[in-house]
Amino acid sequence: MESVLLRIRKPIQIVIKEYYMRHLLLRNIVCPLIAAAVAFSLCQSVMAAEKYELKVVTDRPDAIYQAGEEATFLISVTKDGKPLADESGETITYRVDDYISSGPNYPNGKLTVGSEPAVVKVTADKPGFLRCVVTLDANKKLTKTAGAAFSPQEIEPSLPVPADFDEFWTEQKRKLAEVPAKAKLTPVTQPNNKIECFDLQVDCLGGAPVSGYLGKPKDAKPKSLPAILWVHGAGVRSSSLGNAIKGANAGMLSLDINAHGLPNGKTAEFYKEQYAGPLKGYPHFGRENRETTYFVGMFLRLIRAMDYLTSQPEWDGKTLIVIGHSQGGGQALAAGGLDERVTFIASGVPAICDHSGRAAGRINGWPKLVTTLPDGTPAAAELKAAQYVDGVNFASRSKADAIMSVGFIDVTCPPSSCYAAYNQLKGKKQVINKPLMGHAAPGDIHKAFFAAVKAHVKEQAGK
Repeated sequence: MESVLLRIRKPIQIVIKEYYMRHLLLRNIVCPLIAAAVAFSLCQSVMAAEKYELKVVTDRPDAIYQAGEEATFLISVTKDGKPLADESGETITYRVDDYISSGPNYPNGKLTVGSEPAVVKVTADKPGFLRCVVTLDANKKLTKTAGAAFSPQEIEPSLPVPADFDEFWTEQKRKLAEVPAKAKLTPVTQPNNKIECFDLQVDCLGGAPVSGYLGKPKDAKPKSLPAILWVHGAGVRSSSLGNAIKGANAGMLSLDINAHGLPNGKTAEFYKEQYAGPLKGYPHFGRENRETTYFVGMFLRLIRAMDYLTSQPEWDGKTLIVIGHSQGGGQALAAGGLDERVTFIASGVPAICDHSGRAAGRINGWPKLVTTLPDGTPAAAELKAAQYVDGVNFASRSKADAIMSVGFIDVTCPPSSCYAAYNQLKGKKQVINKPLMGHAAPGDIHKAFFAAVKAHVKEQAGK
């Protein structure tokens, strides 16, 4: 009997020991985990309840100063819609740079913010732009930027126009003229019975046709319509039937072309595959040589598109408008420089400008066509080729009137690159400065651009 009891007691002892160990595990590990989870949840709730807002502006609403003047960035923080108390202890981290680097001449560091804005003062001794980038230390995801312009209308080209620039493009036009402008029009259904629209394909030099949508009022009389050409920003997509319709509804011969001569109206997947496949990285294709750089072909399609529009019997013979944003803004500048018939350019935050900005100590424009080598110098062959497709150089050849938008915190098409082109335009011009805008084409810009287009059409009608 005793041996049996011993055999029974031993398992009971083991069970008691295991129970005790589990209790310790629960107390020492599981409970702290639960407590930590509860604490984290409470912390998250508190952070969610405390809504911070960070604001950075300049002391002048237009953010424009003369070179040598002092600009002041004002940094303020609110929590739950109210200014911080002076004793809050909240801090921000800031840096001022020239869109390339902070450098030893620009301030950076930490500041405490309270009921009054924190102040950062800067100056620039030459025409250009500076920006102030600010992060709230209590929430690293909360970052704001403001820009300041210093004598922007005195920004000059970073390099001279090549001596044979015009000769090069005259030769490109000669080669293009050897390709018959065979056009194919296919009617396209759209809701307005007062206009008619077509898919347009025109043979072209440069590896792809002009591909677009053409719209015009029905039964328009000969020489009665101004012409407008819509050109596209970066990426790969179909031409826009909506733009063709918009221009036609406004009484214009309206053509929207895609940048790559691709078929129109395909599925989104088709254009996505093109972007990920044969057109991946297209802005840098052939950039080592002026004959092979991708933008030469793109600009030849511009020339052919304008030739087609101006060959139509309905064209009024005196009004040719080109409008686009970003890459399209750069194309609009190129069109104005390549064809003296262009009377108006609407160029939003233009790309393809100031490829050689680094030569003047400023950031290069999109698409960073010129490689900066490890020693800080530009790749020589790329630099030479880029000058023949630079919007700054085309702008210097244009006599068209123009409107341009510029975002002071745009890092894609930096404001210095836009102004380098704007300052070269010879016609009547206006600029829409957006001190707190990055790379964008918001609704108010589109509205202002089309209002300017219609005003130009009205002015031309009186000539």
